[in-house]
Amino acid sequence: MTGAIMSSLTTLAAKRFGERTAIHMEDGERVSFARIDERAARFAGGLESLGVAQGDRVILYLPNSIDWVIAYHAIARLGAVIVPANILLSSEEVGYIAADSSASAIICSGDRHDAVVASLADEVDPVMIVKDGNGSGVDFAQVAQGPSIEPRPTSPEDLFTIAYTSGTTGQPKGAMTRQRAVFDSVAMTATIHVRHSSDRILTALPFPHVYGNVVLNAAFLAGYTLFVMQRFDPVRALAMIGEHRVTLFEGVPTMFYQMLQCPELGNADLSSLTRCTVGGQTMPTASILEAERRFECPLLELWGMTELAGPATSHSPYWPAHHGSIGLPFPGTEVRIANMEDAGKIVSAGTAGELQVRGSLVTMGYWNNPEATKAAFNKEGWFSTGDIATQDKDGYLTIVDRRKDMIITAG
Repeated sequence: MTGAIMSSLTTLAAKRFGERTAIHMEDGERVSFARIDERAARFAGGLESLGVAQGDRVILYLPNSIDWVIAYHAIARLGAVIVPANILLSSEEVGYIAADSSASAIICSGDRHDAVVASLADEVDPVMIVKDGNGSGVDFAQVAQGPSIEPRPTSPEDLFTIAYTSGTTGQPKGAMTRQRAVFDSVAMTATIHVRHSSDRILTALPFPHVYGNVVLNAAFLAGYTLFVMQRFDPVRALAMIGEHRVTLFEGVPTMFYQMLQCPELGNADLSSLTRCTVGGQTMPTASILEAERRFECPLLELWGMTELAGPATSHSPYWPAHHGSIGLPFPGTEVRIANMEDAGKIVSAGTAGELQVRGSLVTMGYWNNPEATKAAFNKEGWFSTGDIATQDKDGYLTIVDRRKDMIITAG
């Protein structure tokens, strides 16, 4: 792997795929691989002109859009650290993330600007970059007109993102992810799902979420066109599959449930689909089988988490179906099932225990939180996921519970 693989991802894609459409928004706006690289280069120059430097943390707090993609890859190009913030987060949560990460800049929409500024602690003074608004920050369009810069030198081991995650209690924790981890998850997901340049993929997954992020970035490796919905609507999703001859739909269980219950499903043209993927939460086998029957293609279940940079296990359309399982671990990713009472002991095949992971995908630890980092790893480097799972004699994993309760919102 080359040293600056994530910071130069759009540059490599521009050379390979040129004017082919990379992102096609639901409203018809579209942009090519070459144009994304050109715009990211200028936005990176604009950030640098504002004083954002390599290693600085930049919060990206925008909805799914082409501008989100441009800003993300501009931050990467500069060698700064991306701090993705889901648009569903409150301004108070973004204020906490800004303080905890000592953010140098926040990129947000105009309608969120005033609330975010009001939530910032006194000692936090990031540059505010505002899109489509009258806030007092720097205009997004102005930053986008910066001088074009080449990708700054980076290492696969450099900190790339800090993604904040939490369960039901306590403040969010910032999971630190290496460049290598993001690339490996993207590359393995693309390979195992057999993603290629002739694919036309539809997603409504939020880009700040690791699943949505991997779906987005895999386009720059495989060269497919990604059709993007800002928010999921089952009627519109079914229509877009037929309208754009979509070959792969990506979703969470809630999306599939809504489409299966949608009256429009009976008349929808889904003949272009070759496979679908589902993640974010386990899906009952009966529902998977029903989706496969109605969509007339395999539904590939995957599993991952923020601390693993995205998917870490999955199924492939080339493998025998193991419905109800989250599949096999990605190559290079070690997994084991630990005894619930003694994490140093490994349980036998078919016995439930805590799923532990080790390998290049695993987080570097939690930003500014050595106690949480120490609690998550054992001395051999195994990361405790908090998921209760079983593993059969063939290596297939099945999630059966969570060790601690977690709130899941919006699917």
